Amino acid sequence: MTISRRHCLKTMTQSLAAATAGAAGTAESLAGPFPAPQVKTDAKSDARRPRIAFLGTVVRRHSHAQHFLDRHTVGYTWDGGWQMPRVEVASVFVDQFPEGDLAHDRVQRHDLKLYPTIEEALTLGGEKLAVDGVVLIGEHGSYPRNEKGQTLYPRFDWFQRVVKVFEDSGRSVPVFNDKHLSTDWDECVAMVEASRRLDFPFLAGSSLPVTRRMPAVDMPFGADVKESVCVAYGGIDSYDIHALETAQCMSERRKGGETGVREVHALRGADLWRRLAADDCATTRELIIAAVTRSHNLPVSGGFPTGVPTFEWLQHSYPNTTAYLIEHNDGMRTTMLLTNMQDFNYAGQLKDGTNVSCQMYLPMPGRGSTTADFFNPLARHIETTMIERKTPYPIERTLLTSGMVIEGVNSLHEGKKRKTPHLNIAYTGPEESTFWSV
Repeated sequence: MTISRRHCLKTMTQSLAAATAGAAGTAESLAGPFPAPQVKTDAKSDARRPRIAFLGTVVRRHSHAQHFLDRHTVGYTWDGGWQMPRVEVASVFVDQFPEGDLAHDRVQRHDLKLYPTIEEALTLGGEKLAVDGVVLIGEHGSYPRNEKGQTLYPRFDWFQRVVKVFEDSGRSVPVFNDKHLSTDWDECVAMVEASRRLDFPFLAGSSLPVTRRMPAVDMPFGADVKESVCVAYGGIDSYDIHALETAQCMSERRKGGETGVREVHALRGADLWRRLAADDCATTRELIIAAVTRSHNLPVSGGFPTGVPTFEWLQHSYPNTTAYLIEHNDGMRTTMLLTNMQDFNYAGQLKDGTNVSCQMYLPMPGRGSTTADFFNPLARHIETTMIERKTPYPIERTLLTSGMVIEGVNSLHEGKKRKTPHLNIAYTGPEESTFWSV
């Protein structure tokens, strides 16, 4: 990051030092509410769908932008029927058009308007903000990678440009940001601070917390949760956010709510299995096996698992597993394992020894499905946020999981444990379950 960019970042956020005090402390450092439009309640206004600006890095087959753009223009399956879009895509900005591009096809097919800049997409070619919401999909495409293996998607840069239009227009609208906020903690904080300073609903994160579950269970709200585990697949700074949000949407429901994270330790291969074999990881091992037994993708021989799932069997089957071992401020643990198991499985334990476990529904195209319908509930939550001007769960969840990802990557890169006083993010999740259950 250049000095000039850092200077701009600090100017935008006013004071990043407040980050170490958590999201609540961050909010206290901000100016008063920014005037924002209110959705009218008269019948004529209710009948008009919110108009959104859709910003995507690349629209190709099975890219995130393709999944969301199609759902917000054509609709999606919901509650035993077809849900037509509850928002109107008023403008589209796409950054890259590689071989296999579908952006121009979608624009022509659905009579959309493609704009050359983010600013024009938000103003519809005018001088002031002219839409009711912004959907920012900064995922996939050809972007540089740093020495830690992180892809430097332009989420934060785009978000800054959106905020600048809000400031110049004297009003703001809801924003959705796909996946984690940024690869830089200061930028993550800046995004949340801006949403509070300008008083707009800010929704972000993964599709995993809101997709279907098998069985359809939730962590009891206010339960004494001792530990959470997610066994998933994929790489760092890509699928780790999905696995961490899988665990966090359960853990945040514990008694007293989320208290923040004090330590993150990333391990891989033999170092990981040696750590998990320690006496103080007995509960972790039990929960890992509980999560694994929810999987539909265990290694097989002749059509049946190669062995009874045990800790030793798992170690033999997935020797190169990567994990983040996370200590929360209240003593609760979160353990995330990235294997090649090809599904997402959760297990948590209450202090009385009761286990809660399930699989998060993730039917990837090409593996038992033709469509990625796990995006349906997230698309619906985006629409609801644009319509009602409130989010179904707090942005603090994704602020914290973004920090977990950043520190997990840092820990793996440095080969040591990371103390995380800046992740002192305390919040309470929603009591109402938000996953796909209809």
